[in-house]
Amino acid sequence: MNQETAPASDPSAIRFSQLLGFRDGDDAAHWARIRSTQLDAGRQLALLLLCANLIGAATTVSLFATQVSAWWLGGWAMLVAAVSVTVAMRRLSTRHRDGGYATQADLRATAIEGVALAVAWSIPCLIFNTHPGSNSAYVLWMILSVLMTAGAVAMAPLALATIAFVGGLGLSVTVKLVTIGSYAAACATSIFTVMLIVVCLNRARSLVVIRASQIALAERDETVSLLLREFEETSADWLWETDAARRVVKASPRFAYACRLDPVTIEGMPFLQVLAGPTWDTGEFTPGLRALADKLKTRDSFRDLRLSLTVDGEERWWELAASPRFDENGSFCGFRGVGSDVTEQRASADKINRMARFDTLTGLPNRLMVNETLARAMAEADKWGGRCAFMMIDLDRFKAVNDTLGHPIGDRLLSRVAERLAQLMGDNETCGRLGGDEFAVVMRDATNSSAVEALAQRIIETLSRPYEVDANTLYIGASVGLAIGPRDGRTAEMLIRSADLALYRAKDAGRGVYHAYEPELHVQAEERRVLEMALRQALERGEMHLHYQPVVDAATGSLTGFEALLRWHSPQFGDVSPAKFIPLSEEARLIQPIGEWVLRTACAEAARWPSHVRVAVNVSADQLQNPGFVTVVTSALADSGLSVERLELEVTESVFMHEGLGATKVLERILDLGVRLSLDDFGTGYSSLGYLSRTRFSSIKIDRSFVQSASRGVKEAIAIIRAVVALAQSLGMATTAEGVETEAEHRMVQDLGCTKVQGFYFGRPLPVEEARAVAGRRWDSDVAA
Repeated sequence: MNQETAPASDPSAIRFSQLLGFRDGDDAAHWARIRSTQLDAGRQLALLLLCANLIGAATTVSLFATQVSAWWLGGWAMLVAAVSVTVAMRRLSTRHRDGGYATQADLRATAIEGVALAVAWSIPCLIFNTHPGSNSAYVLWMILSVLMTAGAVAMAPLALATIAFVGGLGLSVTVKLVTIGSYAAACATSIFTVMLIVVCLNRARSLVVIRASQIALAERDETVSLLLREFEETSADWLWETDAARRVVKASPRFAYACRLDPVTIEGMPFLQVLAGPTWDTGEFTPGLRALADKLKTRDSFRDLRLSLTVDGEERWWELAASPRFDENGSFCGFRGVGSDVTEQRASADKINRMARFDTLTGLPNRLMVNETLARAMAEADKWGGRCAFMMIDLDRFKAVNDTLGHPIGDRLLSRVAERLAQLMGDNETCGRLGGDEFAVVMRDATNSSAVEALAQRIIETLSRPYEVDANTLYIGASVGLAIGPRDGRTAEMLIRSADLALYRAKDAGRGVYHAYEPELHVQAEERRVLEMALRQALERGEMHLHYQPVVDAATGSLTGFEALLRWHSPQFGDVSPAKFIPLSEEARLIQPIGEWVLRTACAEAARWPSHVRVAVNVSADQLQNPGFVTVVTSALADSGLSVERLELEVTESVFMHEGLGATKVLERILDLGVRLSLDDFGTGYSSLGYLSRTRFSSIKIDRSFVQSASRGVKEAIAIIRAVVALAQSLGMATTAEGVETEAEHRMVQDLGCTKVQGFYFGRPLPVEEARAVAGRRWDSDVAA
């Protein structure tokens, strides 16, 4: 056993804190057994300590019988007896035995016993009246010295308790001697106390070392016995021996059985002929057998040599180890070794290796094997000055299949995709599954860029054809990101990263296409990464603030409310456009805390405005996916004191497309609170009258693109605005025209029937102080920003 497994076996490795039970060594289990031994040793000497205390107490009582009050003397004697008996009972009743386990707390608890005994025996020397040089003082010092020595002997295995008892009692005696002016005696007592503690620690250290050595020897004996027993009982291991001519000698029955031959027949046969079997005559030896022949020829020791051989027509794998033998004259006399049948282990290893490198669902190479294949392809391309390619494939609309038909159907669909992808592969390509609905293709030779692009297009077309799965006709697509090595990455990891960025661009381009990597993609990705890191700390650093844009009555020009607009001023990037950081916050899952901060800040500010002025807050689809958003709204209103009818939440049509009716249920709970709801950018997305019929909107906002087109006389835009106004009026909803920047546009939307107007003509988004001033002054239809 080495120092790592039994650190206590080396005295120099034992630390004072370990000896006292304040920390473990490198092996906590061994130290737990050592602590149990310490407690058991203390238990065995418990009666000796008890007798020493009782005899010392009786001697002290007789010594001071005529000098100290009987009450004091009797009370102290009872105290000593009680403490001594208690300590003895605690030691004798301990559950720890040699060979068991004890915690650090168990060992540390013995300090209480030492402190209690020290306090009890400090009373005579501190309280009883002893005169310097008197016979009673000398006798008491002798009693305490003997008692300290007995304690050091009986409690030595429990070093912490011994230090507490001997050190505490020695300190009391020293203090008493110094007080009465006996400095020489005090010095002698101090030296005596330190010597006892040192002796105690050395004895405790010796006990630990002895116990650690016993544990090491016991475990070593157990290990050797186990190995011998296993070797004797198993039928998969055998001994073999050859002479100087490499013929089998002393053939063991197990070796003969492994060869499926008779021990008599095998005796004297060439060892290589026994292993070669039917191939001995043909000379078609396996590489393992040739390696064994070389080792035997050069007379080198070897181990873990694996070779394949045929036994009774069945392929088996053996593992051999051996060393050369020499006689007393130093002459070579053969080999002696051991053999094992490792066929099952090799089969298991092959199975584990396949499971580690192949996807269990599709049977395609998994991410690990794809990475290894790509690394080899890149090494070959770098060696010969060629090029390789890596394609990352993502299935489009696959999530909808899983969500609607369930994961079993989705798994079968993935298997069909894998089959189609595998059919497209030639000798130059390898495909695999990275995980989920992501696949990959490695092209070892990509010098022909047209062939690479053609394969990417064939993959998209093949995977986009309909699938028949369990009487379901399924339609999915595929997007492909393409990277060429080593041009787009010097390592496999870099090339995969480049293909991933290209795939991201392909999905942004509308899906169902392939996109090759471009250097600016990495620049954009790095910019997004740095921007995301800054965005994660923007709220904590107070970089976010709100601007408020006025919303006025179209007919009178009077202020009806403000729309709260989020702004971000970063010390690193300056003023960041909301069109840039809002989508990023949604992708990074930061929109929840940011949106909550916006809502609470806007409500708190609106509570300072006149009671007729409302505030509108934009809400994203991600916020509405959280059922706790209703609680956030309620809390924001309660904390700010804003009445519910003055809060208006603005949502876009993407809310409904994102989560179906789940968003509607959250909105209905918000509407039940009395909060107003506005449909923003109506007509620019997936317009549907179903949204308006399912949800009680209070107003519809007409996008600024329609307003600007209508101001230029575009008939379609004018018709759309009129239709929206008519629809809103029929449903009892207000209409808000966005982006009104001129008086002409204001009059136009008035004529078209819009009830509210918002835009630069009436006011740009204002900082909070200016918005407060605007909210407090009078508005009319002639006021412009």
